[in-house]
Order: sequence, then C-alpha cells, then structure tokens
Amino acid sequence: MLGSCSVLGKSVLQKPLKFLFVSTSVGALGSGDGGGVELTLLNTARLLVSRGHSLHVVAPKGSRLDGITVTEIDGVLQVPAQTLSRAVPVTMPENSVLGNMWNYVRQVQRRFDLIINFAYDWLPFYLTPFLTTPVAHLVSMGSLNDAMDDVIGRVATQYPHSVGVYTRAQAQTFAFADACVPLGSGLDLARYSFCETPDSALCWLGRISPEKGLEDAVAASQAANIPLKIMGQIQNEPYFRQIQQAFPEAPFEYLGFLNTDQMQNIVRRCRGLLVTSHWVEAFGNVLIEALACGVPVIAYQRGGPIEIVRNGETGWLVQPDSVDGLVTAIQSLDQIDRNACRQQAEQEFSLEALGDRTEAWFDAVLKFWPRVG
Repeated sequence: MLGSCSVLGKSVLQKPLKFLFVSTSVGALGSGDGGGVELTLLNTARLLVSRGHSLHVVAPKGSRLDGITVTEIDGVLQVPAQTLSRAVPVTMPENSVLGNMWNYVRQVQRRFDLIINFAYDWLPFYLTPFLTTPVAHLVSMGSLNDAMDDVIGRVATQYPHSVGVYTRAQAQTFAFADACVPLGSGLDLARYSFCETPDSALCWLGRISPEKGLEDAVAASQAANIPLKIMGQIQNEPYFRQIQQAFPEAPFEYLGFLNTDQMQNIVRRCRGLLVTSHWVEAFGNVLIEALACGVPVIAYQRGGPIEIVRNGETGWLVQPDSVDGLVTAIQSLDQIDRNACRQQAEQEFSLEALGDRTEAWFDAVLKFWPRVG
C-alpha cells in the first residue's frame, strides 16, 4: 500500500553518492522535539550508509546521532508549525538556527550530490532555486499554513519528484497532491522484540501536545478501567497538567521520554497502542514501532493511520474523536492476532523496503532536476 514510489520505477542509485541531510529546526536531534522526523532521519541515514553511500548531517546544537557525522549549528529554534494558525506570516527569530543551518548548506553544498531537507520550514523551499546542488524535500506534516502550502507547491511544480511525503492521505491535504511522492517509513526491525503474551496495560506514544489528543486516550483508559502507560516528550506542560487535573482517578502513568530500547521493552508487553490525534498525522512512526513488537493499534480513522492499520487484522480504526469508539475497540483487542501485527511490519516497514523506495525517489530527483548551462 505504501510502496507508491514504484510509479518512479525500481531503479536504485548506480553509484555511491554523498548526501547532506538538513534536520528540523525546532529542536536538537535526540530531544524528541522533532517528533517522528527524528526517527525517519536516523533510519534513512543508517540505511544509506549500509548501502555504501556517505552522508553528513546538519542539525541544531546538542544533536547526536550514533555513528553519523553531525555539524551542530547554534541559534534560536523555530516555533513548531503546528502551534501556529494558517494565516500567520512566516517569521524567523534573530540569530535563527534555521537561517544559520542553511547558510552553512550554501557554503558546503558543492561537496555533495544531493541535499535532503527534513524541515517543515519556509526557508529551504524558498532557497531551492538559488542552490546549485539538487534538493529533495521530505515534508513531514500535512497542510498547516497558507504560506507553506504556496512555497512547497511552487517547488513541487518547478522540480518534479522533489517533494516527498509519508502517505497519500497526507498529500491529499495539499492542492498539489499529485506532485508529491509517497514514501512511507521503515524501521530496523531487529531493535523491536515480539511479545505474544502481553500484560493488561495499554500504551500511548508521542509528543505531549494538544494536537495529539492524549486526553482521549486517558478518558478511554478510565472508561475501560485499563492502565495506560504514556511515553513521550512533554512539549506543552500546561496541556499535560490540564489532563492530570481533569482525570485525577484515571489509571495512567507517565514514564518519560525513552530511547528506542527502553520504549520497545515496555510497548511490546502492552495489549494495544492508542493513537488519538486530533489532526491529520502525516504517518505515525509509533504505529509501526508497535506493530513491530506485535502490538495491535487502535487509531482514529484520519490521516496516515488509515494507510497503516489493517482494520480488524492488525488493529482497529475508529470514528475520529470518539472516546466511545476507542473503548469499544479496546474491548475487541483480543480478536487481533499479534503475529499478524509483526508480519505486517516485516512485509511493509523494513529498512530494506524503505531503502528501495528512498533510492528510487533520489534517483528520480536527480534525473529530473533542471540542468543549468
């Protein structure tokens, strides 16, 4: 379902290339502020290195990637796009880390064959025509801002195949959906252990921020009287305090922002993962992490999860924003075969499969990039 990059053919890159990855500007890699894009960047970097390519990562100060060279750039972080309204003007703070990162890119670009932009920011799209090295943009969110829609659309039109997205559902939020390349995502499945006999608890993973809808998961766990283990970076502390105050008797436990090994060791023993986003998720790496552990997913029927969850087979899709729907699905978790969950992860979301789709995308970007001179 997610192998839609096949429309570009199955060509893989014929020679080792030098890639420059430019990270999100909202937080250091490893902080959790970048959400799923951090995991996507890490996994993409590792698979390209394993295939003989070389790469360098540019990211905000404090970033760390095991085994990958990172140039850390100082400066003031950008405000996350999902916290702003559609019509808000594009702004950059003084001494912007975004501006500083792309100034560095401009200086070193000729050392690389392809620049990969992982940031949902206006500036890299605007700068694309002024750079001499081709740029592939991985758009990590759906339509949120009019100025962003305009600049991404112009790049997608002028540079065929240069705008990648996670899913068709994400692409459909844009007027230029047909110009986007859906890529899906993938994991190093060896890092996720299958568990056939779970404990009683449910789990919830993600940035703790209003658009993620954590309150619905807490309400459902209380209604079903099943413990809920919450993991993720607290991006909005007042929001989390409101949930704690609104559900003083709910059986939930916050375990913090955990690394992959710590997280999967908890998730794999849970009965199910709740995904309660109040916005259109571009994908949902946490869904495929759960499936890799054999954990069924209960998600609202909107955005990326529609293209991941096999309803009634590897989880349940429920009416958006319906706590009652979540409770009904929780009561039906025993109907899901956990082996089927792991099998889906192996079939659709391995790093090998992601590598094939990604290399085909990069191949298309380079082939269709306008030649100058």
